[in-house]
Amino acid sequence: MKKKQEIGIIGLGKFGLPLAKALVEKGHSVVGVDVGESRIRQAQGVLDQVYVADAKDSMVLHQLRFQDLDMVVVSVGSSMEASILIVFNLLEMGVKRLAVKAITPEHKKILARLGVETIVQPEQDAALTLAHRISNPGLLDLLQLGGGVVLQELEVDKWEGKTLMDLHLTGMGIMVVAIRKPGEEEYSFVPPADQPLRRGETLAVIGREKDVLSLQP
Repeated sequence: MKKKQEIGIIGLGKFGLPLAKALVEKGHSVVGVDVGESRIRQAQGVLDQVYVADAKDSMVLHQLRFQDLDMVVVSVGSSMEASILIVFNLLEMGVKRLAVKAITPEHKKILARLGVETIVQPEQDAALTLAHRISNPGLLDLLQLGGGVVLQELEVDKWEGKTLMDLHLTGMGIMVVAIRKPGEEEYSFVPPADQPLRRGETLAVIGREKDVLSLQP
């Protein structure tokens, strides 16, 4: 069973609140902070703890014991300056795991220089994912892992009846890590290399983006 984590989310807007709800559904304990009372009201009853507070004030973060949380997500609105100040305060407090929503490419560069572990640009990430899906209709969800490496779902069509041994994917630097049968929700990990594939099965593969996108499953 996965360890329940205590996660702080600063900014309960269009990105922060849905993320907080999803984390709660996955069994984590979430502390939410926002300066807007209306957003706090939306979060009440969903999150374990919610506070109307200005996270730019380091004393507020100390009082809420954000330094003791397993991870903190910063998802403030349109102010890059506010985001950077909050991140700086959290780093000064000794917060080890940080995820931050970047507003602009310049903001992303600054966050990277500060050593932020995870940086997301929701609109850009969603646009790139949609572009991949439009350009490659046989491919399902794609996750960027960094360094040009992706985790990609592939739906079996032309590969029906072939085995992973037949496909020689490892020779292309591609690894199939899991398989999901049609109609099922759960993946089976490390699928047998000698088992014939069936149409409609979903494969989860890891490899260089250009190699994965060249596949015609």
